[in-house]
Amino acid sequence: MTTPPFKADHVGSFLRPQRLQEARAKFADGKLQAAELRTIEDECIREVVKKQESVGLKGITDGEFRRTFFHVDFLEKLDGVEVTYGEFKTHFRKDSGEEVGFAPPTMHVRDKLKHSMPIQGADYDFLKSVVTQTPKVSIPAPSMLHFRGGRQIISETAYPDLEDFYDDLTAAYREEIKDLADRGLRYLQLDDTNLAYLCDPAIRAETAKRGDDPDMLTHLYCRLVNDAIKDRPSDMVISVHLCRGNFKSAWVAQGGYEPVAEILFNEMAIDGFFLEYDDERSGDFAPLRHMPKGKTVVLGLMSSKSREVEPADLVKKRIDEASKFVDLDQCALSHQCGFSSTAHGNDLTEDDQWRKLERCVSVAHDVWGY
Repeated sequence: MTTPPFKADHVGSFLRPQRLQEARAKFADGKLQAAELRTIEDECIREVVKKQESVGLKGITDGEFRRTFFHVDFLEKLDGVEVTYGEFKTHFRKDSGEEVGFAPPTMHVRDKLKHSMPIQGADYDFLKSVVTQTPKVSIPAPSMLHFRGGRQIISETAYPDLEDFYDDLTAAYREEIKDLADRGLRYLQLDDTNLAYLCDPAIRAETAKRGDDPDMLTHLYCRLVNDAIKDRPSDMVISVHLCRGNFKSAWVAQGGYEPVAEILFNEMAIDGFFLEYDDERSGDFAPLRHMPKGKTVVLGLMSSKSREVEPADLVKKRIDEASKFVDLDQCALSHQCGFSSTAHGNDLTEDDQWRKLERCVSVAHDVWGY
């Protein structure tokens, strides 16, 4: 397959090399200049690009090596957004039952939103210059600036009417996507944890308690994506990745896709869906019956949270199970999430990471000829 999503694909982030972590720590302490940090980032990105291509991947990212968080580093560059720390605590859990306490940054919209400068442009230019395969950029979905706090994190002075907020938000995304398209980007991914969180009965109940209808939010978030991408070039492929939380191998949400599937798959005007399917928390494959023809589902059957490499026969068996609900030709394979959605990384080694990706590519060759 020569166009994305590829039969063996990946979500985007990779474990940060030790020297990159040390450089970022020095930069945070004021002991390293920004230009020096960028030089080290460039070196590490060249290496992770080469490694991705050597294991056989065709969609290549920069590993998100210039970011601390998959979403904050992008959204805070929009005019009108302010980031606070320690405001809300999220309870992440590991499969072992261990709780991982974390107070992630919270975005507040204090003023009118505006896209005053390119956000990913320079980073994409560098990535494009060092790949031989297809460069891919991942950015947070528009809903990431709404769901975590809802109305209370959006200034009523700046936006007495939330429709004006939605209009400005999607306009900012259109400007960013146009800039990336003009630079040559043709494979874009939007990362959206919120639609997966809305699969969780407890989170749906909490959402309703604060005054938001979970189904109406699903419709809204599809509309925001559609408005954000409506001016994309006809040959730009756009996918969305749904995630139930990925921090130090821990998770937040659980529940199958049934509550959002019919709305999501049919209303969101994109080309591919990266879905978590690495364990029982993600439910069964039955919601895939709603997948329209012409769209790809990238089955996240392998785990980025654990060291163990999934047996090829087991992965193939689960692909076969999924194909009972959606055509095999519409399916592809990946891990359920990136290996390092935040700079902290998951509980595995770089060697584990690459062995797991080699297995992903190998299975894709066996199933689809890749």
